[in-house]
Amino acid sequence: MKAMVDLKMLEEKTPILKEICSEKEVFWKNPDKSACGEAMEQIELDMEDVEDAEHRLERFAPFIMKCFPETKERNGIIESVLTPVPKMKDLLNEKYDSNLEGNLLLKQDSHLAIAGSIKARGGIYEILKHTEELALEHGILSLEDNYEKLASEECREFFKKYTIQVGSTGNLGLSIGIMSAAVGYQVIVHMSADAKQWKKDLLRSHGVTVKEYESDYSEAVKNGRALSDADPNSYFVDDENSKTLFLGYAVAAKRLQKQLEEKNVAVDEEHPLFVYIPCGVGGAPGGVCFGLKLLFGDYVHCFFIEPIQAPCMLVGMATGLNQEISVQDIGLTGLTHADGLAVGRPSGFVGRVMKNLLGGEFTIRDGKLYDYMRDLLGTENIFLEPSACASFEGPIQIERNESARKYLQENHLEEKMKNATHIAWATGGSLVPEAIREEYKNTYLEK
Repeated sequence: MKAMVDLKMLEEKTPILKEICSEKEVFWKNPDKSACGEAMEQIELDMEDVEDAEHRLERFAPFIMKCFPETKERNGIIESVLTPVPKMKDLLNEKYDSNLEGNLLLKQDSHLAIAGSIKARGGIYEILKHTEELALEHGILSLEDNYEKLASEECREFFKKYTIQVGSTGNLGLSIGIMSAAVGYQVIVHMSADAKQWKKDLLRSHGVTVKEYESDYSEAVKNGRALSDADPNSYFVDDENSKTLFLGYAVAAKRLQKQLEEKNVAVDEEHPLFVYIPCGVGGAPGGVCFGLKLLFGDYVHCFFIEPIQAPCMLVGMATGLNQEISVQDIGLTGLTHADGLAVGRPSGFVGRVMKNLLGGEFTIRDGKLYDYMRDLLGTENIFLEPSACASFEGPIQIERNESARKYLQENHLEEKMKNATHIAWATGGSLVPEAIREEYKNTYLEK
């Protein structure tokens, strides 16, 4: 009975909660969004922190090239292409009546080297930062060294004494597991029930220990953290609270800025930038959004997209309760075909950072994920996993949805939409096995 009373109180305070509880697709306009300069004053991280992360990744480039030859083409920098998708834009307008103006681009983190997802940014960065700290502390490395030396058998023997642990629905586990194994660590990935079998199999092929749970992501994280805390030589990657992960993701913004300049894409008062990112616990989209707001300020508008059964960040931010509330608390299941977004409880750290920066959130039905996947494959011949395809709900709804149009009106953007650039952030997909791709292509769900 208590939960019902609490829910009624919450619904009175946060009316959109009724629609969310009814499993409706919604657009939530963040009422706390403020001028970027003011918002940044409330946040303890800044551009210096992002640049520190960027420089660390550059120091590790020789090591990355040594261990992963596929990164040589980019000199050991793990980065994805920014691809115009005009045929997809035309289809969105024709098939879904989206009325989208401006240009539509795809940020293909789906094809990032090593881990094939956006998690290759934060996950790999956190492992490298921990590795550098251990190596400096024990005198096997100096900042002036060529970091390729860390790939030596001597260094691998040293790191074998240490364990890395993480809780994951899949993609974060892949990035942590693959990079940690390359360094030489013992690795344990705690996988929730939503994790795909092929991701577990891939991790095990790298010598990673995979612990499986019948419960959701939060339980996998809780167990992983407890086991790691009990071992003084174990390091736990905390997707819910890690500032290190967050900064690894934020580096993406500086690289995107360069890519936009190379494509002669202006971002200013008359040329707004809209970025749409699928959201699970919040670390990756939060980090990217933070980096973009540092660079482009009020000229960039960031939106998260979550499944209707697992809109944890939306529920946390809209109620102001952040990590103190889960989607299960309001009667949703947290179950979704978007395995990377199957999270019931959001990161409180990210919710607080995003409080005055995020434009808003869209929610999406699972059936659309497969439709958008087929649409992109048919128009641009690019494959994304279903979770990543949530990003297209933003471009479809931004000028069509009544609540989203109010956002445009209030921010004086209506007359500028013809000059706008829209980026759908593709969060994963390139490592999906061919048999699973065929299965996805033939999956049709009720809308």
